[in-house]
Amino acid sequence: MKHTTFDFHTAKTQQIQTGSKTTFLPALGLTLVDAKQDTAIASLLAPGRRKAFFMNAHCCNIMARDRRYADAVRRAEVLLPDGFGVVLAGKMTGQRLAENLNGTDLIPALIARAADLGKSVYLFGGHPGTSVAAATKLRALSPNLKIAGTRDGFEGASDSDAVIADINQSNADIVIVAMGVPTQELWIDQYANKLNASLCIGVGAALDFLAGNVKRAPKPIRKVKMEWVWRLAMEPKRMFKRYMFGNFTFLARTAVKATAQTTKQEVAARTMDIAISVLALTALAPITLATAAAIKLDSRGPVFFRQTRVGKNGKMFSMLKFRSMHQNAEALQAKMLESSDREGTCFKARRDPRITRVGRFIRRASIDELPQIINVLRGEMSIVGPRPALPREVALYPKRAFGRLAVKPGITGIWQVSGRADVSFDKMVEMDLIYARSRNVLLDLILILLTVRAVVSGRGAY
Repeated sequence: MKHTTFDFHTAKTQQIQTGSKTTFLPALGLTLVDAKQDTAIASLLAPGRRKAFFMNAHCCNIMARDRRYADAVRRAEVLLPDGFGVVLAGKMTGQRLAENLNGTDLIPALIARAADLGKSVYLFGGHPGTSVAAATKLRALSPNLKIAGTRDGFEGASDSDAVIADINQSNADIVIVAMGVPTQELWIDQYANKLNASLCIGVGAALDFLAGNVKRAPKPIRKVKMEWVWRLAMEPKRMFKRYMFGNFTFLARTAVKATAQTTKQEVAARTMDIAISVLALTALAPITLATAAAIKLDSRGPVFFRQTRVGKNGKMFSMLKFRSMHQNAEALQAKMLESSDREGTCFKARRDPRITRVGRFIRRASIDELPQIINVLRGEMSIVGPRPALPREVALYPKRAFGRLAVKPGITGIWQVSGRADVSFDKMVEMDLIYARSRNVLLDLILILLTVRAVVSGRGAY
C-alpha cells in the first residue's frame, strides 16, 4: 500500500484489482487507507516494511502547528482514518471512507490476526506496568500470541539505543508504540529504519484501554459516534481543550480547504442535483410505491437491487435500482457474456432471459433507475454524468476510457439521449469524454430535457 497522492491512470486501477485502496482527502491534504478493517489489517501484515500512523482531528491540529510531526506523517507508508472528524472531512469534498479505523478497535484485531500468522509483538509505551498489563489482556484474547517484549514509555524510553537493541534482540515482527501524539510518531519516524520489525505502528491510548487504565464508552454511545463525549466526561481536565476547542478548529480549517477545492461549477451542479432530486422524489412517490408493489407481486426477492459500481476517481459505491431480474441473475451473467448485443467491454443483451415481466416494463420506461435519486442525494452520483461502470469493466478499460472517471457518474448523460444501449462502448466513451471536458449547468439542463424525450421514445432501452 503505497502512500502517494492520487495517480489517476495507475494507482486506482491497481487498487480496484487488488482490493487494497487509499483515498486522497483534499480537506486534509493526506492520503488515507480507504478499506474495511479486515482488508486494512491484511495490508498492514503483508510482506514488506512500513510505518503506520492513525490520523484523527487532534493529529491534524498538531500537524498544522508542528512541522516536524507533519513531515513525519507525510513520510509514513500507511495513514489510518481514526474518528468521525476525519470521516466528515472526506464528506466535505465528496469522499466516503469505507470505515473509521480507530486504533482502539483495530489494534486488538490486528494482534489477533498476527497471532494466527505466528508473528510476534513488542509493546512499547505507557506508564510503567501498562504494557505488561496490556500484554496479559492480549494473551487472554489470543492465547497463541507471541509477546516478544514490553517496555514502558518513560524511564524505559530514555535511552533510544537501548530500546532499539532490545527490540531487535527480541526478533519482534511488529512494534506497537504508545507514547502519545506526536512523540510516538516522531520516535517511529526517527528510529523505525533501525528496527528489524516489518511493522512499526503508533497507537496512542490503545494500550491504556487494553490495560484497563481508561474505560471505553458503552457500545450504544460508540455506535452513534459520540465516544468523544464520553472521554470528555471521564477526563474533563485533559480533554476539554482538545475536544471543545480542537474539534472546532479542525472543522473550520477543513471546511476552508474543502471550499477551496470546490469550484463555482461544482457548487451549482450540486445545488441543482439536490433540488431536482427532492422534487423528483416527491413527484414520483406514487410511481415508486406502485413499482415496489408490482415487483413483490411478480417475483420472489427484494424490491431493490444493490450493486457495487465505480464512481468519481475510482471510488466504489453501492448503486441502487429497482430489481428487474430474477434473484440468481448475477450468477447467470458469466454464462451469457458471449451473447452481449454491445461491442466492447460493457455487457448488454436485448433478449435477456433473466429479466422478469415487471422488470422488462420498468426497464423500457426507465423506472428501474429511479432509486438512484438516493445515490444523488448521498453525493455518490449526479443527475447528469457518465453511467457508473462495474469494477470488472473498469479493470478492462483501455487507458483513454479512464477519463470517464474524472467526473461523478450520472443517472442520465449524452449517450442515454443518443441511443442508450444501441451505442457502442467506444462511442459511449467518446461521448463521456466530451461531456467531462465541456460540462456546465446549461448543458446538464439540456440533457435532462432530452432525457425526457428519450424515455418517452424508449429507444435503446432494454
